[in-house]
Amino acid sequence: MSTDKQSFKTVATFTDKVMADMCVAMLGDNGIPAGVFGADSSYPSLSFARNIEVKVNESDYEAAMSILAASDKAE
Repeated sequence: MSTDKQSFKTVATFTDKVMADMCVAMLGDNGIPAGVFGADSSYPSLSFARNIEVKVNESDYEAAMSILAASDKAE
């Protein structure tokens, strides 16, 4: 059994879950698995008050940041 633990790094922060999901989809389309953290709440009316984070494996961080930076420049 391996003792290696993969850690996650935040690549983007949103206040809108739809935007976070779009970011995850874009990263996935480029071969980088990503996940949305912090979107679920027992109090949906307070969702505006917290940040929704998109995280990737630490080993994918640099590639993910490059993809997101290129995407920002394309718009």
